[in-house]
Amino acid sequence: MSSGAGIYFDGVTSARREVVVELAPAGLKISSRDGKSLAEWPYNEIEELDARDNVLRLGRLGSTTLERLEIRDPAFAAEVDEHAAYVDRTGSLRQRQRLRVIVWTVVATASLLLVAWFGVPAIAARLTPLLPISVERKLGDAVDVQVRGMLDTGKHDTAFECGTAPAEIPGRNALNKVMQRLEVAAALPIPLRTSVVRRDEANAIALPGGRVYVFRGLIDKAENADEIAGVIAHEIGHVAHRDGTRAILEGAGLSFLFGMLLGDFVGGGAVVFAAKSVLQSSYTREAETAADSYGTDLMNKADADARALANMLEKIGGATEPGMTILMDHPETKARVAAIRRNAASRPSSPLLEPSEWAALKKICSGL
Repeated sequence: MSSGAGIYFDGVTSARREVVVELAPAGLKISSRDGKSLAEWPYNEIEELDARDNVLRLGRLGSTTLERLEIRDPAFAAEVDEHAAYVDRTGSLRQRQRLRVIVWTVVATASLLLVAWFGVPAIAARLTPLLPISVERKLGDAVDVQVRGMLDTGKHDTAFECGTAPAEIPGRNALNKVMQRLEVAAALPIPLRTSVVRRDEANAIALPGGRVYVFRGLIDKAENADEIAGVIAHEIGHVAHRDGTRAILEGAGLSFLFGMLLGDFVGGGAVVFAAKSVLQSSYTREAETAADSYGTDLMNKADADARALANMLEKIGGATEPGMTILMDHPETKARVAAIRRNAASRPSSPLLEPSEWAALKKICSGL
């Protein structure tokens, strides 16, 4: 058993006592010079107090008095340090604490990454089918405001949305006729809202809640109404499968999920992020294949030419416009075209539009 000299203050009187301190198995034994026991401090109740560098000042954890012990012998102070867990003369305790903080930081970061990678998609996949249509529509309206702002560059002299000028009204009526046929065949629980906008990309996008945007470039590239309808039918597939809502929830993360549960869709930058995710298309290949299948079946139900979607994909398959949501990260175009043609009905289809109506639809963005 090791021992050394110390100075003891009992915390009751101001008396300064020179004592003998022994390192017992369970703690420090403090005795007067004549051998009288003054105190016993268990090692797990000893803490280090502030003092000069050459003094080890100790106290009792949680003590209501100013009881303290001072040891000035460096060698004996080092022995006390080895026994008392809360004494750290060598800095090893601080090193262990820093290491513990680093380890827990790494663990916490890894946990957040795992939640973001696996947890958020799983939550989004389970939450999406449970959302009421009214909530999804509200989400779509919030995203729509941002999407229109991103799409409308303001560089044209006419209205951003086509079909509003007098000469464009017949084209709008022709589009309504196509949409009515598709909507009857789809029988969705929500009405579709379709608009043609002045964008040069051969593209179309669907937002949560049934909003569909058809770009002018798609109409310019199409040779008949069935090709337009085929692409729209594909986008209706995303609406029916609620792919946009799921992609937004996955991309925007937990903050947007919590905001959605609270009914807040416009707070912060989450809705902006959601709009960008829609324009950039974060759908999986499985979702795109399912939308192709849905679009093909919908064209068959509408007694339209389902092969027209395949024809349109072949035309725009080599396009590189930014925001090509119908192509980005999709299955190989040739495989998609083959699958659509394989599932298309072999029976003759009835025209979606009369020649004059198709001519009007081609002029829906004439601006006259």
